[in-house]
Amino acid sequence: MSVSIYHNPRCSKSRQTLTLLQDKGIEPEIVLYLETPPDAATIRALVAKLGLASARDLMRRGEAVYKELGLKDVTAEDALIQAMADNPILIERPIVLNGAKARIGRPPEGVLEIV
Repeated sequence: MSVSIYHNPRCSKSRQTLTLLQDKGIEPEIVLYLETPPDAATIRALVAKLGLASARDLMRRGEAVYKELGLKDVTAEDALIQAMADNPILIERPIVLNGAKARIGRPPEGVLEIV
């Protein structure tokens, strides 16, 4: 099993999700996505794996940069994806991947469905 987590150590839900996985004996590959942001193609793949209707569903709409960039009014998927690639703080977290499956760890226990 090759499990990875898009992780922000400053986020309590991200820390809880990582601890939950480790408590289940799973040592995921940790992707510190704020330090090594995913490119647009990777974000597009994440949206698909998560089964989201829109890239906006992967965005943290409460972030200041969301408002600063005026993303509320943007409808083009490519523009939303590029905004996340350029500003990874906009990406919802944590995201756990296991092969072709992915889940957002909100609540953290939701990731157990794919591991």
